[in-house]
Amino acid sequence: MDPAVRLFLLALVFKSSESLGDELVKNGGFESMDHWGCWQIQCSLTTDKHSGHHALKVTGRHNWYEGPSQFIELTPGHLYTASGWVKLLSDQPGQPGQDVFLEIGYTYTDGSQYFFVAGSHNGVKTSDGWVHLTGNFDVPKKPTKEVRIYYQGPDPSVSFVVDDVSLKEISPVSNWRHISDSVINQTRKSDIHIHVTTASHVKRADVEIHVLQKKRSFPLGTDVSYTAYNSNAAGGKFRAFLQRHFNWATPGLPLKWHFTEQRRGQVNYQDALTTIHGLRKQGLKVRGHNLVWSVKDYVQDWLQQLSGNELRTVVKQHIIDIMNVTHGLLEHWDVNNENLHGTWYQDTLHDPDYDLELFRIAHHADPNVKLFLNEYGVVAGGHSTNDYLKQAQHFKAANVGLYGLGVQCHFPSEYAPEPSLIKKRLDVLAQAGLPIWVTELDVQAQDENRRADFYETALRAVYGHPAVEGIVFWGFWDQAHWLGRKASLVQGDDMQMNAAGRRVFDLFENQWTTDETHSLPTSGQLTVRGFHGDYEIRVMHQGRELANLNKTFTLAKGDHSVNINVHQ
Repeated sequence: MDPAVRLFLLALVFKSSESLGDELVKNGGFESMDHWGCWQIQCSLTTDKHSGHHALKVTGRHNWYEGPSQFIELTPGHLYTASGWVKLLSDQPGQPGQDVFLEIGYTYTDGSQYFFVAGSHNGVKTSDGWVHLTGNFDVPKKPTKEVRIYYQGPDPSVSFVVDDVSLKEISPVSNWRHISDSVINQTRKSDIHIHVTTASHVKRADVEIHVLQKKRSFPLGTDVSYTAYNSNAAGGKFRAFLQRHFNWATPGLPLKWHFTEQRRGQVNYQDALTTIHGLRKQGLKVRGHNLVWSVKDYVQDWLQQLSGNELRTVVKQHIIDIMNVTHGLLEHWDVNNENLHGTWYQDTLHDPDYDLELFRIAHHADPNVKLFLNEYGVVAGGHSTNDYLKQAQHFKAANVGLYGLGVQCHFPSEYAPEPSLIKKRLDVLAQAGLPIWVTELDVQAQDENRRADFYETALRAVYGHPAVEGIVFWGFWDQAHWLGRKASLVQGDDMQMNAAGRRVFDLFENQWTTDETHSLPTSGQLTVRGFHGDYEIRVMHQGRELANLNKTFTLAKGDHSVNINVHQ
């Protein structure tokens, strides 16, 4: 996107951003200890502050979930933004850092409880100084008995200081749909200028111009189950549906290292390659997911036995090998999956910048493939949005080959996506100046009509944001979806669209696709604003198609002109 256009559109988004309500936290600056509870822990005022005169020092903890807290009043269904600062006073020997959280705890009138992370930061060390925890959220629509805001996370042996806690209500963006439609019109479409000349005996009133989009350019993809794709039973229908409705795909499992090399030296690329070659033969572009995964649970046991130079050598060789095997077959690679929430490689090697080295290795192995970060809790949830922005800026400044940001967008069960929060979080991430891809989209609702509403809201919010360059669902068929029917677009052995599928594909194949017929104006000049993609223009004279005058072209960013001469 042209930088000037992006700045204009982002200004439009920010102009319609939410207003903030009154401060709901009492004594958030900790100039005294009033209104704060420190049950079973020790709290005291300190002049080691973030601002003002004092902060609150927290010691004597026995459990990771203990920290200073305050009861607050929140309204079910309303939106809020939370903020707080924390500074560690000690590091724990043998640990690379501590995870810290600003948490919201709900106790409902039925006695059940729910705990929500409003802001977080992983791997915090004393050398980081004051760390900002911030995020935004909507309150569950359920009657509450009490609500608390509190700090938690570090090992009980680690003391810390907190300061400047804030909680304010956000007014939702009432015109979000209008903003989305404006962005869609400006960024997803361009003008087609049609110039028609006619012979003297041809009445222009008898001429019609049919502008038909044959193929979309905007990337719409899905996770592909390699077992379903290559199945003798369901594979044919699965592949046919995939080819008809999507133009991108991600083999979600067979490229992951813990799948390709479960035992050291026993490498299986065949499942992935069979699927990738099949997808490409069908005309789909393919994302690679992922080279390594920093979350310890997804690091093979044999790999966890390695350290030092041996680990570095094995990781580097793995990246080189798999990128050589897939060379020229993939458009993207997610390099180090969920590196905000898992830092196993960096921790094991005692090298906080090893994540940058992974990108350097991958970029050197194939400079042409586009490299991505990929993370959760940054759009569907907002507790890590600001941390992700900082990580993106760090990678961009390091010049290690980062192309874009992957945002996973797994919305919780029976949760109606909140468009104001989605747009606010995307606005934050867009400040990195990098393309954003929705890499793993799903919503969950048992009722398929409710699910359809959820998908439509999420899609309008993300498709209607100027920084979003592509959208990938994390599955579509209930029998091959990691969440089953409650997140599916298609169900049953015959793969019939449910209400959610019909809604989704109506958006992309009807509402966001151009198919218009116009009578020719007396001027002979016609302008149609069309969605980007491949087109055919058909000319009708007195109800009969003049096939020899048909025009085909690809509409991209920027206007396109077509000249037609009707001479019969």
